[in-house]
Amino acid sequence: MKKHFGATFLIVLSFYVQLYAQKQLDDSYDIIWATQSKNASESMPCGGGDIGMNVWVENGDLLIYVARSGSLNEDNNLMKAGRLRIKCNPNPFNGKVFRQELHLQNGYVTVDGENNGVKASVKIWVDVFHPVAHIEIAASKKIEVDAAYESWRYQDRLITKRENFSNSWKWGPPADKKYTRDSIDFWENGVRFFHNNGPATIFDTTVSQQGLNSVKEQMYNPLKNLVFGGHFWGKNFVPAVVYNGKYEATDFKGWKLKSRQTSTKQELFLALYNEQYNETTNELVSPLWITKSAILRLLPQDKDAFSKTQQWWKEFWNRSFITIDGSNVSSKSWEVGRNYQLFRYMLGCNAKGFWPTKFNGGLLTVDPLYTDAGNKGLTPDYRNWGGGLHTAQNQRLVYFPMIRSGDWDMMQSQFNFYLRILKNAELRSKVYWDHSGACFTEQMENYGLPNYAEYGLNRPADFDKGVEYNAWLEYEWDTVLEFCLMMLEENSYTGKDITSKISFIESCLLFFDEHYQYLAKKRGIKALDGDGKLVLYPGSGAETFKMANNSTATIAALQTITRKLLSLPGQLIADEQRNRLENQLKRIPGISFTHFGHHITIAPAKTWERVNNTESTQLYPVFPWGIFGIGKPGLDTALNTWEYDTLVKKFRSHVGWKQDNIWAARLGLTAEAWRLTSLKLQNSERRFPAFWGPGFDWVPDHNWGGSGMIGLQEMLMQTDDKRILLFPAWPKDKDVHFKLHAPYNTTVEAEWKSGKLEMLKVFPEERRKDVEMMLK
Repeated sequence: MKKHFGATFLIVLSFYVQLYAQKQLDDSYDIIWATQSKNASESMPCGGGDIGMNVWVENGDLLIYVARSGSLNEDNNLMKAGRLRIKCNPNPFNGKVFRQELHLQNGYVTVDGENNGVKASVKIWVDVFHPVAHIEIAASKKIEVDAAYESWRYQDRLITKRENFSNSWKWGPPADKKYTRDSIDFWENGVRFFHNNGPATIFDTTVSQQGLNSVKEQMYNPLKNLVFGGHFWGKNFVPAVVYNGKYEATDFKGWKLKSRQTSTKQELFLALYNEQYNETTNELVSPLWITKSAILRLLPQDKDAFSKTQQWWKEFWNRSFITIDGSNVSSKSWEVGRNYQLFRYMLGCNAKGFWPTKFNGGLLTVDPLYTDAGNKGLTPDYRNWGGGLHTAQNQRLVYFPMIRSGDWDMMQSQFNFYLRILKNAELRSKVYWDHSGACFTEQMENYGLPNYAEYGLNRPADFDKGVEYNAWLEYEWDTVLEFCLMMLEENSYTGKDITSKISFIESCLLFFDEHYQYLAKKRGIKALDGDGKLVLYPGSGAETFKMANNSTATIAALQTITRKLLSLPGQLIADEQRNRLENQLKRIPGISFTHFGHHITIAPAKTWERVNNTESTQLYPVFPWGIFGIGKPGLDTALNTWEYDTLVKKFRSHVGWKQDNIWAARLGLTAEAWRLTSLKLQNSERRFPAFWGPGFDWVPDHNWGGSGMIGLQEMLMQTDDKRILLFPAWPKDKDVHFKLHAPYNTTVEAEWKSGKLEMLKVFPEERRKDVEMMLK
């Protein structure tokens, strides 16, 4: 039973955090460039709240791509807000002195330069609590500043077939598909821009295609009448000219603002807006837009905005960190620790987003030709694998590391994503099969339905409408259960009341119990097998083991989530719920095993018909489900699976979403865990060290970084209910200092140095007795 901590504990915890708050990141982790960038591929991330920016200086111009979470057009593509171009006259950045720096601890970027006796410094930062980006310019002499908003969406744009892979049409777009233009003009001495989706979107086409028109009015629709845009202005700026240009392969228009007068200080603001409006009033520009814009324009007048944002970043870094090999900046080990922190910063750029951080680039993508040179002709709005499209096996790796980091505030956007679409998933079950439970697919839209193209454009007329006609995705319904696990862990780690999430979790479990009895009765008279268990057929082991019978990944998930629900306190689970869950648990079959030679191993399923991808679901009972692991029964079987299963060995890699480093850590395989994790977290091939990818996805590859984070965390600390295993897979010769979170509102800070434990802080102190030192 989980222990709940009350208000007294929270007060004590707050005092503890303040008492021990200190600067945890060495300044050597800051990224410093002494030369300008060649192009956008050499940009530096900057952000906060729900805004991400790519910042670089090219040919003396300061350039910034800006994106805000939730800027989804009618095709469900995640659109950039645009590009800013700042030019100073005289230009301090074209001289011999240049410095661009990401101040990691403080969350902002500065650009400094000196040329012909003029020194200037530009600070770029985002207000964590309001959707406003700030550009502050200070010069040693009075200078002029041109500040332009540039957009490639100044006109309707006929897009290439490939560009549709960034939206939700993929390979099935309407003929002559266009992106409709934004509204852009000078307004109130600034530039106003916005996009209005209107009432008809790809949601309507998808609902009709999938036979759900009868329940359409009951369904959540995030795209209808969505307006997103913003306002760019400065305190000392007025409209100047509109100009045309081309950046790489994309034409654009620029709306230039000019400083009224020369000054040693100039300040610019970009306020972003995103909201669905009420179509009954259909009021867009007045009063809705002006009111919103006027409110946003007032926000920068908060004199404490920067200090409040700095405090947020201070608390963020104090909450959790991992530093390796001290300040030895020349070592590969130090590089791994630094890049871990850089990627966590990138995750923090969408800490308060309404929508979760996308695995395929987050808010930090740039022109697609820099990810793949074959992508010429595609606009900066492009990313592979969609904008509003959610792929659960990838997304989970972005959010699992936040558990150990204690970043529960950042996880809420992913939880709420699922909670919002619960009704739509339950309607799928009701309409297609007339039973209860929520049916979530592996790859689905932000409105809870399968992707229009992936659903199957040439489906047989009599094919089950609830199933994707897709060799990769058919019958893959269990991936939502990993997010159920995260929801349950919120209670385990923080004691938070998760009542609002329990009905969601129950609905996900209920789908499997009812659906597979439904399928069995369609095949014959019995709903269960001879042992009274469900027959989970057809099923799927991720995208790999297809047409599976009793997939191990599915069984491990159902067992773990059901048992965790049953372990919740009585005030969270009523007797009736408990009885129902206990009966469901009895019907869940056991995991299947096989052998290689004389070695017993975990099987991916009881049977399967083909291998379609390269995921080792045999090891999902190790991670994420934690059934096998250090100090647990069956560890030898899991180790045999790692060592002898020919597919597990064949699929092993550090690239992209591969999880082998995590499994190695969970199995106590120190050398392999370090090898694979250090490969994941080594410097990327790009100028910014944590812009990995594309791997299997896009740049920057967030599930690459996320899986690297998880592996490093698991090498340092693992937990099993109250047990805390310290350094379970850590190389004895590597110095490390970390602070991570454990269940029961526990934080563990430890330092291993020169082959011994130098420091251990456990809070609350009573939990120290639960720590087991694994490294001697």
